Amino acid sequence: MDEEKRFEELLGSYSEKAKDMLSEEGKVEEILKKAEETLAGIPNVGEKASKLPLMFSMIRSYITKEYTEVSPKVIASMFGAFIYLVSRKDLIPDKIPVLGMADDLGVLALALELNKPELDAYSAWRDNRKNTVTRETPAADEKTEA
Repeated sequence: MDEEKRFEELLGSYSEKAKDMLSEEGKVEEILKKAEETLAGIPNVGEKASKLPLMFSMIRSYITKEYTEVSPKVIASMFGAFIYLVSRKDLIPDKIPVLGMADDLGVLALALELNKPELDAYSAWRDNRKNTVTRETPAADEKTEA
């Protein structure tokens, strides 16, 4: 079995676990914080890693019902990748220097790749929302030209 297939199986397995946990906001936040702490200790692994904060944000926005324009299956897939990251059961134990994080990063990369269109849509929604909220309106005392 090739590496990508193993990552797909792992992601699928952990996505199922994620579906059961998504209704527990406190548990979700606990796992997300652990995942952020774990990732903080890993040097930047490329362009894909720049989308990880967006993944965290999207899951949080979904859990708080701020952003619901996404399938629960997508959220479970992304959250499942984070569950795998913080899980002690890995294909390659994390205690093995350098190699120990390879499987974790592979699962995260797969989750990012599979959910890229949804992450892009969320990013556009968030940017649009930010622009709408911060858009300045002209002051009442400003003169308009006739």
